[in-house]
Amino acid sequence: MPSEGLNGEVFYPSSEVIEYANIKNWDELNKRASEDYLGFWESMAGELDWFKKWDKVLDDSNKPFYKWYTGGKCNISYNCLDRHVKTFRRNKLALIWEGEKGEFKSMSYYALHRETCKFANILRSMGVKKGDRVTIYMGRIPEIVMAMLACARIGAVHSVVYGGFSVEALHERIEDSQSKVLIVADGAYQRGKIVPLKEIADEALQRAGGIEHVLVVKRTGQEVNMEEGRDMWYHELLKLPIAKGDGFIEETDAEDPLFLLYTSGTTGKPKAIMHTHGGYMVGTYTTLKYVFDIHEEDRFWCAADPGWITGHSYIVYGPLLNGATSFMYEGAPTHPYPNRWWQMIENYGINIFYTAPTAIRGLMRFGDAWVKRHDLSSLRLLGSVGEPINPEAWKWYHKTVGNEKCPIMDTWWQTETGMFMITPMPCVPLKPGSGTKPFPGIEMDIYNEDGKPVKDDEEGFMVIKTPWPSMMRTIYNDPDRYVQQYWSKFPGVYLTGDSARRDKDGYYWVIGRVDDVIKVSGYRLGTAEIESALVSHASVAEAAAIGLPHDVKGNAIHTYVILKSGVNKSEELKEALRQHVGHEVGPIAKPEQIEFVDSLPKTRSGKIMRRVLRAKALGQDPGNLSTLED
Repeated sequence: MPSEGLNGEVFYPSSEVIEYANIKNWDELNKRASEDYLGFWESMAGELDWFKKWDKVLDDSNKPFYKWYTGGKCNISYNCLDRHVKTFRRNKLALIWEGEKGEFKSMSYYALHRETCKFANILRSMGVKKGDRVTIYMGRIPEIVMAMLACARIGAVHSVVYGGFSVEALHERIEDSQSKVLIVADGAYQRGKIVPLKEIADEALQRAGGIEHVLVVKRTGQEVNMEEGRDMWYHELLKLPIAKGDGFIEETDAEDPLFLLYTSGTTGKPKAIMHTHGGYMVGTYTTLKYVFDIHEEDRFWCAADPGWITGHSYIVYGPLLNGATSFMYEGAPTHPYPNRWWQMIENYGINIFYTAPTAIRGLMRFGDAWVKRHDLSSLRLLGSVGEPINPEAWKWYHKTVGNEKCPIMDTWWQTETGMFMITPMPCVPLKPGSGTKPFPGIEMDIYNEDGKPVKDDEEGFMVIKTPWPSMMRTIYNDPDRYVQQYWSKFPGVYLTGDSARRDKDGYYWVIGRVDDVIKVSGYRLGTAEIESALVSHASVAEAAAIGLPHDVKGNAIHTYVILKSGVNKSEELKEALRQHVGHEVGPIAKPEQIEFVDSLPKTRSGKIMRRVLRAKALGQDPGNLSTLED
């Protein structure tokens, strides 16, 4: 734990918090992990079940393509389910779920294991085998958890596509992953309306080849198109003998791929981040255990979506690996009223609550009264993820939601890292807006343009200097891009793509992206994706997108559009373009503002200078314009 007398505003943990915590002294754990880095990660792997022990903890013979636990045989689904079913946890609740309409379902470890095995048997009957890719496109329902675990169980590689993405995004991801099966829900409930997932999927499949079977999970019950010979209802297959059978488990190699997850790139084409069974398993297990201080009786709620890395690591895999009870809610935080989340925390006795600054800011707008009408005394820890949390929102969250007794675990990490990288633990003094320090054993730094460490409180490129178990292994089908994007600017160290500063106490303050990715409500969207969508409209000749600060969303998308000759500017056209982007990329990508312009600032090589647009919009000095064409 850092010494007393830290600089700036500091919130110290109470003696009760420290007394109850599994880790009471951060410095001791960090010393152990730093002095024997590989020994630390070996001991953590040893807490999980392996069919065959590894020959080597870390193989760095082919940098930057690091391998962990080489020669080891394991299966993450086995460690999430089978391992617990053999113990006293057999009848412990694994998953509690509430639907947006108020339905409730809970599943013990035994029940989740049983249903996952049935799901796996159905996939196997469709010819899915080890290494095959399966795309999953659903809302937040228990079947999405089963589908992911079932894929992992048989060694198939899942690619979950966020249920808020629309036709083009789904089509691109199916094509790139070369999936042979699509698992889709008929629809999802969101803010009282039905999101027509099956309809969107049908349109995507008209553009994508390769899908042999579509497995349809009934959630909303509206009429959907079912193509004969391709589409099958999950609930009907569950009644057939194919669903029954033993709990088959594939003994996967530690380095076998577990999942692909697409994240926005600066080139417009989303990139598939690839994670593996062994290292990812150890990383998510360890970080959740220590950071959210998991106790046997805890009820943990990560309010993310399984379609994002936060949901993968800390709704599905991390809690189940730790034998915890995980809560999942289908709908929106303010439906039908702004107390929905607080009501569920009270109803289910949630102890640990983990959400995004966007959601916190959004709920702050409704004032304290909606929170105060509920008994939130069950809460022990709070968490923040997705983007830096501004101090004002941090304090409201701490005071109003946490009653000034719940430490906030403000975590920085990425799709690429798979696990928390900068994060406190309950015993660590907190500074509002800072994720505190790197997780024990993780060595990070901040470099200037020349690759030299900056001084305290100077801004620079945040880098990671040591490999870690749950690091991405590559970009699927594009290893050159993996090296170029993450390992080439500063050879030998991983470039996070974020700028940050570190204060004299060693606390990290993440500032934001240094590339052209906009974080809206914690979701990463590539400027090129949005621009491509705009340009695909018949009226648009050229477009540029930037992110500008927004009180609730963190960033809002502002776009500049050059219309084709002869096209008239109008408010109706602006709205049509907003809807078009929503259709092509997803509702989250709809621009906040569209400005019609006659030209865009470009370099001589034709690259749009978005920083110039951003500076102009914010009334700032645009800086050096020597590379401008005009």
